[in-house]
Amino acid sequence: MAMKPSLQATLGQQLRLTPQLRQAIHLLQLSAAELEQEVAAAVESNPLLDWDDTPPPPAPDGPAGPADDAAGRDPPADWDAAADAWSGGRPGDGDDDGTREQPAPGETLHDHLLWQLHLGPMSARDRAIGASLVDAIDDDGYLRATPADVAAASALDPVPDAAEVQAVLRRLQHFDPPGVGARDLGECLRLQLDGLPEDTPGRALAIRIAADALAELPKAGVDGLARTLDQPRDEVAVAVDLLRSLDPRPGARFGALPAGTYVVPDVVVWRDRGTWRAALAPGAQPRVALHAGYAALAAGATGTDGGYLRERLQEARWLLKGLQARGETLLKVMDRVLREQAGFLEFGEQALRPLTLREVAAAIGMHESTVSRAVARKHARTPRGTIPLRAFFSSGIDTGTGEASSTAIQALLRRMVEAEDPRHPLSDARLADALKAAGIPVARRTVAKYREILGIPGSPDRVRMA
Repeated sequence: MAMKPSLQATLGQQLRLTPQLRQAIHLLQLSAAELEQEVAAAVESNPLLDWDDTPPPPAPDGPAGPADDAAGRDPPADWDAAADAWSGGRPGDGDDDGTREQPAPGETLHDHLLWQLHLGPMSARDRAIGASLVDAIDDDGYLRATPADVAAASALDPVPDAAEVQAVLRRLQHFDPPGVGARDLGECLRLQLDGLPEDTPGRALAIRIAADALAELPKAGVDGLARTLDQPRDEVAVAVDLLRSLDPRPGARFGALPAGTYVVPDVVVWRDRGTWRAALAPGAQPRVALHAGYAALAAGATGTDGGYLRERLQEARWLLKGLQARGETLLKVMDRVLREQAGFLEFGEQALRPLTLREVAAAIGMHESTVSRAVARKHARTPRGTIPLRAFFSSGIDTGTGEASSTAIQALLRRMVEAEDPRHPLSDARLADALKAAGIPVARRTVAKYREILGIPGSPDRVRMA
């Protein structure tokens, strides 16, 4: 029986990585200081944007809920006084020792990668290989070493083979920023494309171009590439636009800040009737609005001028929505973090509980990379000082009755060393025994590693005769 050709219409949905979504992702990963520069440049170049001098809406009464608008969650006007009263005047816990702006430490790409390396579940051997890989990554985010070089630098016995190094590298290539750990530009772009939804327009063809035809693109252009790949020109154009929207130097946005650069807190944290709350820091979210006069003009303009104004109007609206989304995402992450780490704010590092990016992402229904971007290079002003948001996260060690965070163990280790008899300092073995007696079974080599992280010399170098 002959089959008759027919046409069928189907209705479906696609998640598109639009310019608006790309801008929202970009804004989320900026620090407060970088955001201010970005918005200032946008106001300077776009006549449809203007600074908003109107006062922000008053803070809502009572504890803020998840549905609160980011712009309406403000700290109390007497936040500084409340912080001082809470801290009881303890050095380093309030006012001039921490709650004011302070010099920025400048998180490097290596800092950011090592932080993620120590957050996830991983064997000590794989973590050592991962640390060697991080050391071999340059400031642009590319891996500039062979597997043999990485294996030798790990100082492991037996020496890792190429398969082991590659397995750990694959895990590292899923870290933030997307594209990190690539060996060349094509792989860097493919890694970023892999993280996009499968139905992103042009994604499949862009992966093919990044893998096989990237070198031809500058010379051949879209038309020549379409002929080489035997693909429709409009589809190749979409794929090339997607490739050009990616970051060829994913590590470049990290780096030590210039001397004298000061931290601008992104959020402030305070305690309200026994509940820890967070709000966007005053000044951390630049206040901009549509220019009323130009917006009205854009609505009725025609011709070339009308097209230009409508395009700028669209860009302005994307920026405003991106800023709102950034604030809402940051507060959503902070709300969950504060639920988990109230003890840290009350009692300090020794009360920090294990918490990973993945746990927070699962709890609030976001992707792990989104949480990582929301946390990276951002700071919270708290009664314990201005601290990086990543300080709220820590990997854990199984104690048999639960998990203790590595940061809390390090804090306890520091206290033990500070309280030791300076004439007879505790060896790593005795420190391990003391921690075991406190319910934290850690090996002597783990104590030695934490001691080195804290910059504490070995026991022979700590001997002081009174």
